[in-house]
Amino acid sequence: MIGHLLPKYPVLWVNTIGSRPPRLSREDLGKAAAKLLSWMRPRPDAGPAPSPDSPRPEVLSPLMYPGFRSPWQRRFNAFQMARAIHSALGPRQPGEHRVVITTLPITADLPERLDVDRWVYYCVDDYSAWPGLDGPTLDRMERELVPKMDRIVAVSETLRDRLASFGAPSGLMTHGIDPEHWSAGPDASSWEAPAWWDELPGPKIVFWGVVDRRLDASWCLAIADQCGPLILFGPQQSPDPVLARHPRIRMPGPIPYADLPALAARSDVLVMPYADLPVTRALQPLKFKEYLATGRPVVARRLPAIADWSDAADLVDSADEFVSATTIRAGQPIPDRQRIEREQRLAGEGWAAKAAAFEQEVLDAIRDDRAPSTARRRAEAP
Repeated sequence: MIGHLLPKYPVLWVNTIGSRPPRLSREDLGKAAAKLLSWMRPRPDAGPAPSPDSPRPEVLSPLMYPGFRSPWQRRFNAFQMARAIHSALGPRQPGEHRVVITTLPITADLPERLDVDRWVYYCVDDYSAWPGLDGPTLDRMERELVPKMDRIVAVSETLRDRLASFGAPSGLMTHGIDPEHWSAGPDASSWEAPAWWDELPGPKIVFWGVVDRRLDASWCLAIADQCGPLILFGPQQSPDPVLARHPRIRMPGPIPYADLPALAARSDVLVMPYADLPVTRALQPLKFKEYLATGRPVVARRLPAIADWSDAADLVDSADEFVSATTIRAGQPIPDRQRIEREQRLAGEGWAAKAAAFEQEVLDAIRDDRAPSTARRRAEAP
């Protein structure tokens, strides 16, 4: 979405840490080393761009403590983030409007510290229920954040209900897709498959996304045992160890976004084997619409945010149904009714339209005289 706003507005993108409590594990030590190196050798900006002439955001990675549990940690991180942002923004120009769009509860201490005009909370997940995150701290900080916001937009009805329980009304804007990316008809050979890909026996069952405890390990094992090799593409965040031990489950790591259409073209079925958890019930999974746009068979657990897409994919409620639907769809074209439903439903799901709607929310917030000003926030701060 930000990519569609960049041609019209300068964007300052701030990377943060601290939502996941640090542990003395090999995985976390590796992440800590990588983060320290990035602080020691910072790059002025980052992020892929379609071409050298395309606008890019300025990217900040402030030095932060990896936690927000204690008051001193919160004060330190708020000071570090605010200092870095103020330095990057510089003095205000005549007529300049500054709007913060935050997706993370850990920004709860910043509204009183930043010289900006409006705050928008873009709520994309229930981080209090996310596996491996510091749930109680994130829940507490989110409850502190929402009363300070001028606008709140959520990506699912489940998240809207959660925000409403805090007394915070919100608008709804679901995730979108880039139709051109998926409709370009890429040749499958444009993706350089690993050497083991063509050696896998049977249909290739593929998932892409974060590989973590939100995946239902029992469903994954059932697919691997009864359908064919299950390949889980994406960064790993402490997934269930049984997945790595199964001989018919592969976890090759992340794959570039540009290669996903070609990967899909060489896959037999795209799956979403999520567990039925509070965090997954709050999901509005972006990958589901990406899956549909590929034209490949899709089998997914029935979650609240995708329940009304049952005419466009196979949505299931049990491991047996998951195995059965995957077996039936493997190697077969999608039914005509699913193809027609996908074409009709996805026509209105492009990121360009989503970005325009989000832009209007931000502009309305700027024009809203009832919204609390930065000066009032600072005056009311303890």
